Amino acid sequence: MLTIKRRHHLLCGIALLAFAGTSAHAAPPKEQELEARIAALERMFGTVQAELATAKSENQKLRADASLAQARTDQLSASVSAIQATPQAAATPTLVAAAPADGFKVGATTVKLGGFIKTTIDFSQWNDGDVATGNLGRDFYLPQSTPIGGQRESLDNDFNAKQTRLWLTTETAVNGHVLKGYVEGDFQTSPGTQGNERATNGYNFALRRAYVQYDRFTFGEDWTTFQNVSTLPESTDFIGPTEGIVFARQALVRYSYPLNKTTTLHLAIENPETASANLGSPTLIENDDDSVPDFVVRLNHTFTKGEVSVAGIARRLSLDNGAVGDESSGYGVSVTGKINLDAAKRYEWKFMATYGSGIGRYVGLNFAPDAVFVPATGQHKNVDILGGYSAIRVNWTPKLRSTLTGSIQTVDYDSNLALAGLANFNKQAWSVSANLFYSPVKGVDLGAEYRHGVREVVSGADGSLDRLEFLAKYSF
Repeated sequence: MLTIKRRHHLLCGIALLAFAGTSAHAAPPKEQELEARIAALERMFGTVQAELATAKSENQKLRADASLAQARTDQLSASVSAIQATPQAAATPTLVAAAPADGFKVGATTVKLGGFIKTTIDFSQWNDGDVATGNLGRDFYLPQSTPIGGQRESLDNDFNAKQTRLWLTTETAVNGHVLKGYVEGDFQTSPGTQGNERATNGYNFALRRAYVQYDRFTFGEDWTTFQNVSTLPESTDFIGPTEGIVFARQALVRYSYPLNKTTTLHLAIENPETASANLGSPTLIENDDDSVPDFVVRLNHTFTKGEVSVAGIARRLSLDNGAVGDESSGYGVSVTGKINLDAAKRYEWKFMATYGSGIGRYVGLNFAPDAVFVPATGQHKNVDILGGYSAIRVNWTPKLRSTLTGSIQTVDYDSNLALAGLANFNKQAWSVSANLFYSPVKGVDLGAEYRHGVREVVSGADGSLDRLEFLAKYSF
């Protein structure tokens, strides 16, 4: 196809040729021939004009197409630049739908929410009395609440969702370091603010844990360092083998130092509180007279088949009623572990063994006091305890499992204390339990558990509990 410029030159040449032809043959004898030539030239001129108009139109279309192509090229270049600027996208060779984010961003902080919704159904029978409505012993296994010396009661049935739990975490990068936060609460923790069962069953949300972690430091309220939470056996109960467990949450400052890839040392100072009882009355007293924090150390070691930990605690017990005061030292040692008993990990053993003097509030939800105060002398005597549990878990199938658990705590009082004054103090508690859990889908647990527990006091009197509990739990 002729370009516009070449066609313009051709048109001018034809016009000149026509003019020259007209001048040369203007004589009369050839007038008809000249008119014929002029008509032919006019037809040729019209054809050239039509082709010129077509060429202009095509040229304009080409320019428009070129502009559109340039715009698309610029848009594609901008998209490629944006993709290359994103590390996650740059690592992906093709454009795919983004995966759901784990948490969400608030400024430079990643926030995550989680927890579980838990409902339990209990059928409980005490052989020596009844536990009053609103008592924590109606919601979970609390051995010190088992009645002694009463009459056998009929079967009690309780439904509740108080143990539903919510937590929130935050994570922020600060000058090459990581700052983390954690807040957790449930509706079981706060006694004395519970609702009624007649109409609304409303319960207050209460703090469980709240702490900040910066590198190896932890500041805030968390599980005591004296406890290894990872070795707790699975149970439908809020705690499980309560009498044998080290169990406390409190404010602390902890430093965690990895000695190597498998061993970590934890050092902590924690909130002190001496829980005593006066001779003659087993009622526990929070003295709030402590001036020295509790010192705790724990060594965690992992290996191919599981993990073990050894923890130690040193305390200064203080009692002061204004007129008299007394102090003593307390200590304790706890060994815990979980071990896979076979290569297929079908069988797992969890255990805990704890011994100490003046550490009653750390074991079995304060089944025994830290010390017994003798008003007549103005002095107190430490209480020694020995407790622990052993649990075997069997994974029958990937969705079906069971745990068999035995637990015990025994309490020794100073031999110089009058037995008459200790008659109603807790001497021993033990329990056995067996459960069956089924997880039809990820995050959903359905469970059933039977428990038999016995509580004995110094006088020799005892009482027992038999409980069948069902659970439905959704974790998210």
